[in-house]
Amino acid sequence: MAKKSTGDHPDLKLINPAAAAIDIGSTMHMAAVNPDSTDVPVRAFGTFTRDLHDLADWFRSCGVTSVAMESTGVYWIPAFEILEQHGFDVILVNARYAKNVPGRKTDVSDAGWLRQLHSYGLLRGSFRPEAEIATLRAYMRQRERLVEYAATHIQHMQKALMEMNLQLHHVVSDITGATGMRIIRAIVAGERDPDVLASFRDVRCHASVETIRAALVGNDRDEHVFALTQSLELYDAYQAKMADCDYKLEAAVAALTVKANGAVSPLPKARIKGRQVNAPSFDVRAALYGVLGVDLTQIHGLGPSLALKLVAECGTDLKAWPSAKHFTSWLCLAPGNKIFGGKLLSSRTRRSSSRAAALLRLAAVTIGRSDTALGAFYRRLSSRVGKQKAVTATARKIAVLFYNTLRFGVIYNDPGAAAYDQRHRVRVLSNLQRRARTLGYALAPIPDAEAVS
Repeated sequence: MAKKSTGDHPDLKLINPAAAAIDIGSTMHMAAVNPDSTDVPVRAFGTFTRDLHDLADWFRSCGVTSVAMESTGVYWIPAFEILEQHGFDVILVNARYAKNVPGRKTDVSDAGWLRQLHSYGLLRGSFRPEAEIATLRAYMRQRERLVEYAATHIQHMQKALMEMNLQLHHVVSDITGATGMRIIRAIVAGERDPDVLASFRDVRCHASVETIRAALVGNDRDEHVFALTQSLELYDAYQAKMADCDYKLEAAVAALTVKANGAVSPLPKARIKGRQVNAPSFDVRAALYGVLGVDLTQIHGLGPSLALKLVAECGTDLKAWPSAKHFTSWLCLAPGNKIFGGKLLSSRTRRSSSRAAALLRLAAVTIGRSDTALGAFYRRLSSRVGKQKAVTATARKIAVLFYNTLRFGVIYNDPGAAAYDQRHRVRVLSNLQRRARTLGYALAPIPDAEAVS
């Protein structure tokens, strides 16, 4: 019986002859190994756990040491984890970079093509964090989903209040705050007297008791109260689940390998006081400082919650990226270099679904109006090239600061917006003087009386 060829190229040098590849599917995985190791180099396996262990046994019998697979949805996760448990070196490949050759449309040819590319060392594995970071990331993403679900029921509560013509959201900034939740719980418990409801006003509320009383005179109907009651119960249920998730998150952060060596200096003074909305219940800033030995929140735009999300997505050491340029390129925040014939055709950044990049863009937006060097940079660029490009450029700067802080322990000190503007003015002036000299002219300052500020 003749062996089925998978199209090995004789002119290329084999880097990894013991390579294998898997074309991931929802109900079936197509696996390919070196044709010299077996009579049937391509086999199909089911997706049940027993099938995945059989796949690992077949790889071992064929002398496989490294396996490449495509990142298809979440179907790759069980196969990846089981093969890792069996001791294989598994890499995850972006299908966008492995399917650029026409004619590879079937599962058999696709699996063989992946194995061939992997054997020649032409595939680059996607970033996969260590086990402890993967655990932290799973809890963090679960908590984000719970926050989204709770937000939906906040909208349902507000809708029920509007149907009752209770204008609570017009007199309080957040109906889930101290004043709003006291009033809503009293309404659900059966209280309808506006004077009694207004007495639940918190002392920090800006609206007066009379204003709140006028807003709480409404039209009570049983169906609207019923909807409000169920929305409140569901909101409370998700808050309880978030508390459980916070307990797991705190344990996951405590289980991280401590990066700091030797004695750690005391925790710096917090840049922003107060607790953020929807922040975890434990002290995230102190917990991260105990692991990393640096305070990420000293970087403007990075609060404790956002810093924890970035660590969960990228890890604690960032050694997977040799430099900050590699890191920003992975985030798709660096300018592109589409060059043809020595001419730059486009420098647009690549599209990305990276959660870390989205978090950094969010941080860039929040510091746009701040009196910081990053805020001044954002405003200058926004007026020149637009807000979208300014967000990307500012997010890249924050990413570089994040990388240097985690990788090298660099402590960030913000020079302030005024210092940045002055440095930019000096740089522009030196450029103008240099251009004037090349044209045979010299710049002279205008007297103070005639200068325009």
